[in-house]
Amino acid sequence: MSRRSMERAQTSLNSDPEPRGRWSFWRNLSGFWLLGLCNNFAYVVMLSAAHDILHQQESHNSTSPAVLLADILPTLVIKAVAPFFIHKFPYGCRVLTCVATATASFLLVSFSSTVGMSILGVIFASMSSGLGELSFLSLTVFFDGSVLGGWGSGTGGAGVIGAFLYSAFTQAGLSPRTTLLIMLVVPVVMTISYYFLLVFPPAFSQWQCMEEGPVRNNQERRPLMEEEEEKEAAEDEEKPDERFLEPLTFPDKVTVIRGLVKFIVPLGLVYFAEYFINQGLLELLFFPASFLSHAEQYRWYQTLYQIGVFVSRSSLFCVKIRRVWIMSVLQCVNAVLLCVAVQFHFLPNVFTVFVIIFYEGLLGGAAYINTFHFISKETGAREREFAMAAASVGDSLGIALSSPLSFFVHNYFCSRCANMATILELDEHLQKEFIFEAAAQEMRGIPSNKPVAHDFL
Repeated sequence: MSRRSMERAQTSLNSDPEPRGRWSFWRNLSGFWLLGLCNNFAYVVMLSAAHDILHQQESHNSTSPAVLLADILPTLVIKAVAPFFIHKFPYGCRVLTCVATATASFLLVSFSSTVGMSILGVIFASMSSGLGELSFLSLTVFFDGSVLGGWGSGTGGAGVIGAFLYSAFTQAGLSPRTTLLIMLVVPVVMTISYYFLLVFPPAFSQWQCMEEGPVRNNQERRPLMEEEEEKEAAEDEEKPDERFLEPLTFPDKVTVIRGLVKFIVPLGLVYFAEYFINQGLLELLFFPASFLSHAEQYRWYQTLYQIGVFVSRSSLFCVKIRRVWIMSVLQCVNAVLLCVAVQFHFLPNVFTVFVIIFYEGLLGGAAYINTFHFISKETGAREREFAMAAASVGDSLGIALSSPLSFFVHNYFCSRCANMATILELDEHLQKEFIFEAAAQEMRGIPSNKPVAHDFL
């Protein structure tokens, strides 16, 4: 064969994989985005519906702590324990388990006739979310590093899209039960995204335990390497004794967790402060003089928070922040600021709180996605899959620890307000005058020594 013919043949060989590579890239990126969306979407929608159904059963106030525990504890337990043995279960089986538990949560809450059934539905949703998060984060190590950004963006989008669709359906007149039955399409989308959209590496096995550890495609993991490094990586891939990695022992895993503390603690602290704000303070930040009602203000708080999370979890493609502890400090400042604002009412209007809440969401989402990005970059190939799963406990741990404090603070302010109303012995008409007088003084810039009782109700 002539040299020109050889060059043409080589060109045709090199040009053919390129479109396939781009196609695989976008399929994987889209697949992980949808997996992130479905994993958190079912959780967000189902939890909102559980509260609505409990309210219809006139059990909302007495069972709210039980719902919160059912929401947090299963995810926390799974994330804390499962990384030590989850490698014995193939990814294909894990995803089927996530789909089954998510479906069960929708059906249980939709057809619940008792409080216990509704809470059991919350437990199944929490199990699905926790198992899915640690499994899909671990799964990203088998693909190009960009899929982590797709996963993060999808999880952020779940809060915005899930809350919007649930509100839209119920606002249109559909009952929470009917809305949940419509949302059964979400587990179907998760199944299609995983089994039919993702393009898995050739050596990846869906239904067998990968005790040997992940097979690494070095060119895929580091697309910006120099040519000489790429040649060395290609040569390394040809060595059969280096293609597979020895499984981690229990002492190895303990050592890895010790190294992850520098990532887990800042992430947990961000979520501790974040959920202290969301669970303990947001309902208390009410401005009577605003054109928005109390319920509308709270709804906007939640919406802006979710938008902030979505924006920052999608930011990995644009900016990367190594010092996650900075976001931890800033989030704690937010928590202290808003707690003092509840006590002294110094914030001028509701729009100031809107900005702070959006900023809160930005910090939380950025801390999450950057934590896992740098874990993926800074851990060795042998430890990376386990590290991604083990570090997922950070956010759930922060949420769990914040719950008792947020309950205490919320109840403290509410009881303080109730005691004030009792001491003043105001009837309903006088209470309204009391509220509007204090609000009017605040609008005119006159300091008022009368706490706005409705702020805390």
